[in-house]
Amino acid sequence: MNDNTATDDGAPVTCATCRACCCKLEVMLMGDDDIPTRFTLRDQWGGWVMRRLDDGWCAALDRQTMLCTIYERRPFICREFQAGEYDCLEERRQLVILKPV
Repeated sequence: MNDNTATDDGAPVTCATCRACCCKLEVMLMGDDDIPTRFTLRDQWGGWVMRRLDDGWCAALDRQTMLCTIYERRPFICREFQAGEYDCLEERRQLVILKPV
């Protein structure tokens, strides 16, 4: 198994093992993004970003399933963030490190 596609316990990163860690990152919207406005917010510099709720998670994330509710319309940046690649695994590690025991 390729090291950059496995979780810490060696399981592959799939929809079933995804922790939606990337859904805590700030996501800047690009010109071609077609996101429902209820999920967007203007940032302090005048750009548009995905809105996050008080818990820090993306507003488009279903808290029960931890899946994106606008997956087919998700922003370009989200499409580029690949499950199991280096950035994904780093975010997973950070979430575990920051998670209270």
